Amino acid sequence: MLSEAEIKRWNAEGYLIIRGFFSSEEIALVGEALRGDEAIAERSYGLADQSGGATSIAVWNHPGDDTLGLIPRLDRMVGTAEALLGGEVYHYHSKVTTKAPNGGGTWDWHQDYGYWYKNGCLWPDMLSVAIAVSEQTEENGCLRLLAGSHRLGRIDHYIYGEQTGADVDRMELLASHLPEALFLGVPGDVCFFHGNTLHNSSPNASDGPRELIVCAYNTAANDPVIDHHHPGYTPLHRVDDQAIIDQGLVMAGESRRFMNPADDISIESFSPPPGG
Repeated sequence: MLSEAEIKRWNAEGYLIIRGFFSSEEIALVGEALRGDEAIAERSYGLADQSGGATSIAVWNHPGDDTLGLIPRLDRMVGTAEALLGGEVYHYHSKVTTKAPNGGGTWDWHQDYGYWYKNGCLWPDMLSVAIAVSEQTEENGCLRLLAGSHRLGRIDHYIYGEQTGADVDRMELLASHLPEALFLGVPGDVCFFHGNTLHNSSPNASDGPRELIVCAYNTAANDPVIDHHHPGYTPLHRVDDQAIIDQGLVMAGESRRFMNPADDISIESFSPPPGG
């Protein structure tokens, strides 16, 4: 259960970091599944930034019954998302993002709802959960967020490189008015953040990989009004919080329905404004 202070922090800042959300035993199984499933490596692709760097990403829509699929179905994951969004949620999609040692790209400043707006989701009543599988540091390109930016509403987004990013001119103004927060953590820590919270990350300058799993939830009442590459409302079959430990290591391989790389750019018709 979330405390009143945590709910208040979420409402004010648009994100909530929870330490030790996954136990060391759980996150060890998650890490083994992430690194050992050959299908994830084969289905991963790079999204280039404006400088030519790229972050490796693999995306899937339906959670499944394997180790990674159990994560967004856990009672504590679903319960926290529902407490923060104020109603029933369903699994919108999950993804793995990996920045290679001494490499990887920049994630430009963006709101996740900047992508999802074009998918027919009429309300920004959505959130993402970033799960640290490796240590998250400034050096290896941790998640950065603009505190309170979820209260700005949706910012215009355009295609920069192969990514959808917030209007850079607007971002210059916002950066001087809103405090920046970093998701620094150890494996098992998580960061819940609102669909309108602006966030980015830098390349990995460390000698080890930066590994992150991100699970996205949409509210059931926000069922998309058009068909697109992420699912409409699909009842989420919750599992007990001990499910990962009780089941042990299971990898889905090619039975997981990975998303087509081209589908991940949902605002491809948008071009940056002149001078942007």
